[in-house]
Amino acid sequence: MTAQASRAELFQRLHSKDVFVVANAADAGSARLLTGLGFPALATTSAGLAYALGRADGANLVTRDEALANAAAIVAATRLPVSAD
Repeated sequence: MTAQASRAELFQRLHSKDVFVVANAADAGSARLLTGLGFPALATTSAGLAYALGRADGANLVTRDEALANAAAIVAATRLPVSAD
């Protein structure tokens, strides 16, 4: 099984639990920190990225390429499943 398939399977299993808390990682550094704190999965945060770049959220000021590059960096920084916002 590929790493991607393994992460997807874990993410699906996590959704069958009564309580499932997902932490938002703004970047690779926070992804590593949240992984170390024991969260079972992570999510990206459009607001976190926008604010980290000094831009307003929801105003189309973060490009698709910036958002995808940030998501890729978060995924590369953790072994956990990551959902994207």
